Amino acid sequence: MMKMVYSNESSFLVNNVKNIIEAEEIEVFLKNEYAQGAVGEISTFDSWPEIWVVNDLDYDRAIEIVKSSQSNKTGEWICKSCSESNDLSFEICWKCQRANS
Repeated sequence: MMKMVYSNESSFLVNNVKNIIEAEEIEVFLKNEYAQGAVGEISTFDSWPEIWVVNDLDYDRAIEIVKSSQSNKTGEWICKSCSESNDLSFEICWKCQRANS
């Protein structure tokens, strides 16, 4: 039996999380990928795209990957050289010019 690990109204976000999970070699299934066109016939929440793990043994690891991918809500990274906070759009630290690695 499969288990759901993530759902969101944004197909973009769901596909991003799906790619992150698959990069860790966990097989997933995308449910409701095209269901948003049925809103009105079904509830809005029932139409959200969902990511399900194919193998239940991968569930806990997939949940941790989802949590980790969602943990940086600020959209920033911390420079390893000078500890300065930088916007994700910057490839190098604005303070010391070290590359984000």
